[in-house]
Amino acid sequence: MMDRFHAMRVLVRIADSGSFAEAARQLNMSPPAASRAVVALEDLIGARLLTRTTRSVKLTEVGARYVEDCREILASIEEAEAAASGSFARPTGSLTVTASVLFGQIYILPIMTEFLDLHSQVTGRLLFLDRVTNLVDEGIDVAIRIGHLPDSSYSAIRVGSVRRVICGSPDYFERAGVPAKPSDLTEHRIIAASSAWSSLDWRFGQATKETVRVSPSLYSNSNQSAIDATCAGWGLTRVLSYQVAPDLESGALKTVLEEFEEESLPVHVVHPEGRNASAKVRAFVDLAVERLRANRFIN
Repeated sequence: MMDRFHAMRVLVRIADSGSFAEAARQLNMSPPAASRAVVALEDLIGARLLTRTTRSVKLTEVGARYVEDCREILASIEEAEAAASGSFARPTGSLTVTASVLFGQIYILPIMTEFLDLHSQVTGRLLFLDRVTNLVDEGIDVAIRIGHLPDSSYSAIRVGSVRRVICGSPDYFERAGVPAKPSDLTEHRIIAASSAWSSLDWRFGQATKETVRVSPSLYSNSNQSAIDATCAGWGLTRVLSYQVAPDLESGALKTVLEEFEEESLPVHVVHPEGRNASAKVRAFVDLAVERLRANRFIN
């Protein structure tokens, strides 16, 4: 009798690799055996799942829908097996966490190393990227997201908020003066941290909206280099408040136009597993929520 679940795994692997031979190699079986498994599924269902040519293998329309159902079924089986083996009771395996570059380097790296010290059977992987990642497609377990979240089935826990701030050094303000209203920015030297705030239209206000088009004298795709140039007194920049929180606290930088700021942006810890989260995800989320909520720079 056909092992239906094994045949499903074979079909999914063929769909992912686009090759019977590669799927068979990954599953440590022969290509003819992989072909027989798919044929058995097609006979069982009564529909063609794959279109085969001498050069390629493609899913039919029915096959594409069936593969997605297979993924869900196989994931449920893996969860059940993991629960039975105890991996849902203790953190094990690889944990992938993503955040924006500076936020990750400043706040998430220390949380991850603390987590790994507590759970020696987990291997950590950090992805610090200034773009929105697809958690499921990119194999990410947990994300720290800044900004308003779209509606989704993901679990999201709010841990704080940040603001977009305009800042400069005391030396710069002594030399160039302090802008009193957003339109005054056109008279100041601007450093654009493009990775954080790529638009040159700087928006202001909550109840009363205002937009100022700035003309930067210096562009940088690195937030930190823009902050360094600002600390050196070269000009003004606009970044997220957490990125300059230590410099504001020490007095190296000062914010201006606070009364014109936009609404603050929420910070969430997000993961796609919901109530079925593995022990490693639950444990990391619990630690991250505790540490981030206690951080005065984002609360």
